[in-house]
Amino acid sequence: MEKKLNEFTVGERGVVVRIAGEGQIRRRLFDMGVTPGAEICLRKLAPLGDPVEVTLRGYELTLRKAEAESVVMRVQEGRA
Repeated sequence: MEKKLNEFTVGERGVVVRIAGEGQIRRRLFDMGVTPGAEICLRKLAPLGDPVEVTLRGYELTLRKAEAESVVMRVQEGRA
């Protein structure tokens, strides 16, 4: 099942399928290591959903809601 990173719940894990954004947002995400095949776990979610904190490649990363909306993920079943 695919969904965007901003739709994840705390503790949910998935693998990046693609980056849907264009231009600066896409480049910024790639520079931070958000690339297809990378595993991401949503660690914290701000009360209004912006920003979100994820664990990626062994480090914590904070993303804006607009950036998280650009990350299309495949949910890992059996892990929440």
